[in-house]
Amino acid sequence: MKYMPVTEAMFLAAETRDQPMHVGGLQLFIPREGQSPEDLADEIYSTLLATTEFDETFRKRPATPAQLAGYAAWSFDDEIDLDYHLRHAVLPRPGAIKDLLRYVSLNHGALLDRRRPMWEAHVIEGLADGRVAIYTKVHHSVVDGVSALRLLQRSLSADPNDRSGTAFWDPQLKKRRRGDKKPGKGLVSSLLGTAGQVANLAEQVVGLAPAAAKIAAAGLTDSDFVAPMQQAPATPLNVSIGSARRFAAQDWPIERLRAVSKAQGMTLNDVMVAMCSGALRTYLGDQDALPDDSLIAMLPVSLHREGDSDGNAVTAMSVRMATDLASPAARVEAIKASTSSAKRAIRQLRPIQALALGAATIWPIAFNTIPGFIEYTPTGFNLIISSVPGPEEPLYWNGAKLDGCYPVSIPTEGLAMNITITTVAGKANFGIIGARAQLPSLQRILDHLETALSEMEALPPVT
Repeated sequence: MKYMPVTEAMFLAAETRDQPMHVGGLQLFIPREGQSPEDLADEIYSTLLATTEFDETFRKRPATPAQLAGYAAWSFDDEIDLDYHLRHAVLPRPGAIKDLLRYVSLNHGALLDRRRPMWEAHVIEGLADGRVAIYTKVHHSVVDGVSALRLLQRSLSADPNDRSGTAFWDPQLKKRRRGDKKPGKGLVSSLLGTAGQVANLAEQVVGLAPAAAKIAAAGLTDSDFVAPMQQAPATPLNVSIGSARRFAAQDWPIERLRAVSKAQGMTLNDVMVAMCSGALRTYLGDQDALPDDSLIAMLPVSLHREGDSDGNAVTAMSVRMATDLASPAARVEAIKASTSSAKRAIRQLRPIQALALGAATIWPIAFNTIPGFIEYTPTGFNLIISSVPGPEEPLYWNGAKLDGCYPVSIPTEGLAMNITITTVAGKANFGIIGARAQLPSLQRILDHLETALSEMEALPPVT
């Protein structure tokens, strides 16, 4: 057995029947020239089924008994039942995109089996446009969003003539894509690795009190800074939810977002937040549920370094989304000010202090499953918006071109919606997951995102 860090065990402890804690992804592929969709789906499925060697990520599960040792240690299975983990599905006619999204919605609400390695892969054909989809889900205790994208990237190639495509769980991919050197350790592991780094870690822990003072001072002196545990307004996004999910996804050319970024003097992430701001303002307004105060978004900030290992290494910051402002120009300026303020605060901190700030920001999530907690405890933020950068060049699997890469994340008690964006192969891919009963007509968010982007494109450039 292998020790399970607290940062991984917390995702198991927080899981309930109504709150599955797995992350997922939906990828769409265009068959290569001369290949039918049916042939591509068969090739993908047969290749995955024939790949019977597994990276340890896809062999581990909580130690048994699952509710005791399972929160403290991992065990590793030597035999993997691929007939269980790998699924092959055909969409009902007419095979519209909404049929694919409905399939993902229904499957994303189902818990993963803790008595097996906690992942599934679904090969899906039957889309009317001829593309073939792969939907994957992996427990968040196993990988975070950054690591999940890395795993996907390793199974693809920038060469359309490459025919070495294999399963994303193939252990040879690490050697093929990274070379034979041993991968680096994660941030916290590196800090604990040597006596000198342990001393440095102790110094940083001692420095948590002054770090907290800096954050408190920022909250008092900077009106744009959103301090941890500051109260967010009540909305339909912050209610108790069931396990049923609804998933919506769409992509935009990354050049459109970059053009807005350049014209408005904002970062690419700011553009994405502003798109979400405009979309949520309209969506909640249509339900007569838009609060007078601005929504607050929690933005995960990756602490991964080049060459470090897969796993969980993130902190978090809170920003105002300016949904209380009707003017697109005013929203842009307010979002720029809020994100800049949060980044300044994080830059003042050492790594372990940044992790502590993230813990203080997200702490309510750990208690949301307690009956009555979300009804009587002020929420610090209204939703999570994540952005995961990926490779910019076109990618292929055995010559089949990747045409969409949409994250499928986690709504939780008190956080009924989650928006995650990946930037891959020239596209910004938005994945919106929400609680089905609490957030009706979730797909309308996609139209509102386009409207918000168009409004920003129409703004005069800043000088």
